[in-house]
Amino acid sequence: MENDLIDNKNLAQLADHMLKNKLTLAVAESCTAGLIQNVISQADNAMGFFQGGITAYNSAQKAIHLQVNPIAAEACNAVSKEIAEQMALAVASGFNAELGAAITGYARKVPEEGIDSCFAYIAIAAHGKVVLSKKITGKSGEDLAENQKIYTKKMLDYLYSVVRKG
Repeated sequence: MENDLIDNKNLAQLADHMLKNKLTLAVAESCTAGLIQNVISQADNAMGFFQGGITAYNSAQKAIHLQVNPIAAEACNAVSKEIAEQMALAVASGFNAELGAAITGYARKVPEEGIDSCFAYIAIAAHGKVVLSKKITGKSGEDLAENQKIYTKKMLDYLYSVVRKG
């Protein structure tokens, strides 16, 4: 499926739109562990729009690098709509990008913490404002890597949808 991600029509269209409109993008990831950045970096002419990103896998790193409120993060294991929004705004600002995309969640079940389903929150910020924020789901029967791919595809689709609308 990783080749499917790189060959994704929306990735090519996202890249074209970003370049034509002189927009830049930065990404903050947690549960996808850098996969979104990896895929975006493989788009044609990615250097013309992709500023880079950060993978912050735990609450402390999200607080340090993405200005996530540490008390709020601790209360929800840094997995919430608000945390994703803070991450998207901070990564855009920190990387001097017009667009910031962020994801935080669970790409596998964590029974010892009462997490019995796979879900994540994504947020996209444009020009200093959150323009998309939502919960997405994976497949509880799939392994970690497969859910990371599912989340990455969904993020690419939502990113393209946002930039297409302007």
